[in-house]
Amino acid sequence: MRAPGLVVAVLASCGIVVSLMQTIVVPLIPDLPRLVNSTPANASWIITATLLAAAVCNPVSGRLGDLYGKRRVLLVSLALMVAGSLLCALSTGLLPVVAGRTLQGCSIGVIPLGISIMRDELPPERLPSAMALMSATLGVGGAIGLPLAAFIAQHADWHMLFWLSAAVGAVALLLVALVVPESPLRSGGRFDVPGAIGLSAGLICLLLAITKGGDWGWGSGPTLGLLAAAVAVLLAWGFMELRVRAPLVDLRTTARRPVLLTNLASVVVGFAMLAMSLVLPTLLQSPPETGYGFGLSLVEAGLCLAPGGLVMMLLSPLSAQVSRRWGPKVTLIAGTLVIAAGYALTLGLMRSVWQVVAAASVAAAGVGLAYAAMPALIMSSVPPSETAAANGLNALMRSIGTSASSAVTSVVLAHMVLTTSGPYRLPSLQGLQVALLIACGVALLGALITSFIPGRPRPARDPLTPDLARSTG
Repeated sequence: MRAPGLVVAVLASCGIVVSLMQTIVVPLIPDLPRLVNSTPANASWIITATLLAAAVCNPVSGRLGDLYGKRRVLLVSLALMVAGSLLCALSTGLLPVVAGRTLQGCSIGVIPLGISIMRDELPPERLPSAMALMSATLGVGGAIGLPLAAFIAQHADWHMLFWLSAAVGAVALLLVALVVPESPLRSGGRFDVPGAIGLSAGLICLLLAITKGGDWGWGSGPTLGLLAAAVAVLLAWGFMELRVRAPLVDLRTTARRPVLLTNLASVVVGFAMLAMSLVLPTLLQSPPETGYGFGLSLVEAGLCLAPGGLVMMLLSPLSAQVSRRWGPKVTLIAGTLVIAAGYALTLGLMRSVWQVVAAASVAAAGVGLAYAAMPALIMSSVPPSETAAANGLNALMRSIGTSASSAVTSVVLAHMVLTTSGPYRLPSLQGLQVALLIACGVALLGALITSFIPGRPRPARDPLTPDLARSTG
């Protein structure tokens, strides 16, 4: 096989590319209705479509990787991202851009697939640091992408963002084809099409209610109806999955204490992580007339938050060492406590830009530790033939947490506003502080949940025989 370091570098670059894809539209959000000649409500589907596609494709692409080859599905995911980027780059109307962003969202499974390939291909001593680096790419891509996308949006046509996404995606696709080997490990059975449809329907109902509840009203008929439908569909889906021989998600394995608690911790870590991306840019970009803002541009605010992503990458070797010595459970607890400390520091460090940067970097360090530990906990508790699907489900749990964080934080900031802010309804300092306190409390909840994970979970027995689990086809 290729040199392990080269394989890790290529897979990590794929993670950065996908994370970059997620952030490139952030600078465009205020101007999206004008750019696609639509209403704000309709233009918001450019964001929502990516979220929904990512949520559905995380567990689906993981299961497909376990069945048909992780490298093969990784290549398909990157190809979908390139196709979606080209569609957006060549379009000016709402529907083609929404379709392109949907295709881009289908690539989010690249990161859990990359982690699963690492488990199959790397020697055991290299695996912890490689997984930590792959997990950190979520932060690195965002740290690079936000200021870069803001700069391009301010100085060039907005289509250039998608040409850039297509170009880097094509390079990543070529590198994977040339460098990354196909894993010989396969799981048995067929792809569970009814299970995929049921999970997709339930997730779409749930995430639509969460993401659109603020616009429609949390007590409105559509929001409550979608939430009720999500509960009914997901319960029926779970009942069906327990009776399928080769389910999309093995709920019996997922219900094991280490996996279940790790996934619950992933929800709250995702919640706590996104609050940093919502509150701190507001603090940095608000005008000084608010009494707390610094009046920075989007590019300047992005550069202030960029060190956090670099901290996540630089801490990946440390998180691997902690996990190797004391176990990933300790690393996850440490990460959640550091996140909480970062938000607590932010409450007292709002007087200058450097203080905000320092506090944000502390919170980002905690996110890096936590994100590095979660795949290790999952993979120590599931059979090798279910690695990709389990990692995809774990990534889905983080996505649900970030969606909930966006909804809760948006409600807080929308209702606690300055009375003198005029038509712009700028959030008050108390609103920002309440949002930070909620994120701090949720991070502490993550530490509490993690404390109940068994210290040394034993992997689940692979139901497949070695001859069936390993195939070179």
